[in-house]
Amino acid sequence: MPNVDLGEEVKAVVQAADGIVPGPALAEELIAFCANALSRQKVPRSVDFEAELPRLPTGKLYKRLLRDKYWGNKTSRIV
Repeated sequence: MPNVDLGEEVKAVVQAADGIVPGPALAEELIAFCANALSRQKVPRSVDFEAELPRLPTGKLYKRLLRDKYWGNKTSRIV
């Protein structure tokens, strides 16, 4: 997603599994898990929860719709 200082930053968009309640505690847990498993620049700075992520008829995640939600009319280096 856009960042004024860095140009871009990592944001996690998560569809919680059935029975899991999304909220600040889960967001902190996910960020902590990523911090232990990923390099620092790949760790999301924030987490958004969606009821359902956009998917193609094949079931594959439709990433462009997710990016467009955050980038809007701004230019991204991501194609």
